[in-house]
Parts: sequence; C-alpha cells; structure tokens
Amino acid sequence: MLLEVKDIVAGYSGVPAIHGVSFSIEEGEIVSMVGANGAGKSTILKTVSGLLRPERGTITFAGQRADGLPPHRLVAMGIAHVPEGRRLFARMTVQQNLIMGAYTQRSEAERAETLAEIYEIFPILKERRTQLAGTMSGGEQQMLAIARGMMSRPRLLMLDEPSLGLMPKLVTQIFELIRRIAARGTTILLVEQNVREALELCDRGYVLQTGKVVAEGTGDELLGSELVKKAYLGL
Repeated sequence: MLLEVKDIVAGYSGVPAIHGVSFSIEEGEIVSMVGANGAGKSTILKTVSGLLRPERGTITFAGQRADGLPPHRLVAMGIAHVPEGRRLFARMTVQQNLIMGAYTQRSEAERAETLAEIYEIFPILKERRTQLAGTMSGGEQQMLAIARGMMSRPRLLMLDEPSLGLMPKLVTQIFELIRRIAARGTTILLVEQNVREALELCDRGYVLQTGKVVAEGTGDELLGSELVKKAYLGL
C-alpha cells in the first residue's frame, strides 16, 4: 500500500471539515475523489500534504507514518500536491517555475535530467520556457502547475481540481495528460468536481459528501451507482 489514511478528522479554526475519512491508494493507481464543492476534498489533500495537521487519525505513506510531518519532509518522501488555482510564480519564467519544483534535488545534473524529462512530456512548456508564467493561457498554466509538481519526482502526485475554469477541449487534454503521467509509473490522487471524467479516468474512486466518504468502488461501479447518477450526473 502506498498511501493509507485512517479515520482522519481535520478542519479550520477548530471546525472539522472532514469527519473520520479513511481511504487507501496502491502503487500505480489513479484514484479519484469526487463530490460537490465544500465536500472536503481539498481539505483531504491539504492534510495528506502536511498543510493541515489532523486532529485525529493516521496517515501512512510507503510504510512510514506521515501525519504531523511538515510539507517539505513529505515532498522529500515522494508526495507532490498541485493545489487548486495553480499558484504559479506569475513574474517568473516557465523554466524558473519548474526549477522551483525541484528544490529537493541536490545536484544540478539531477535537476537537468528531470527538466529534460518534463519537457518531453510537456513539449509546449519547452517552447514557452522563457515566457513569464502569468502571460500564459489557463490551460498552459495548469500544465505548468502539474509539471512543477512532477519536478520533485513524486511517487504520489495529488491534483486538486485540474480542470477548473478550463474550456471542454482543454479539459480533455488535461485528463489525457494525467493518463500519460500515470502510464509512466506515477501514482495519482485526483480531486475533481468534473465527476464523469474523473470516474472514467480512474481505477478506483471515492465519493465525498459533507466531509465523509459515502461510496467507494471502481470508476465503472461508481458511474453505475444510483447515488452518483442522481446526485452528480443528473440522471
């Protein structure tokens, strides 16, 4: 098991946003976490990546306890978190943003090798490497945010709403990109409001409502469930 989350409670200013959430991810899986806005999906990612400290429960990553560790330690362990809203350095170039994502790599040679791999996956970023990040389109910025997360060579890449605000054509491109990254051996935890696409992409999924897991299964099982059909697909 790569990631195991057991009974975590976490929130903001003493008010829990997630209540006893448990889930697991095997190495090499794409796992989608879906639900309405405010269901607690982003809170889960922030807790796993160390931005929030859980009030209760345990998080184990690659056999090691991870709950309570600071974010930089978790990045070094192999967890990368691409937050909602991209959070790029707008006045820095594409390549400068990417290099910021490689701060855990100590050698210049290792950074250069990782950068070459990223440019192979994201050729558009190689073309735009000297462009300021803030002048790129929304879809290009989302690609850059994902690529910056990949620069730390994570075992687990957590993506928070990567399709948010993008045109349908770009949404398709982003989901295809996620599929390609997974095919190269990176485990993916995807948080999405775009329920149909997220469940079609994943190996397994979890449905969240008001801070609790209310359903889990393969993507196909969840797409066929009455809960998902009625609550999220309008069927």
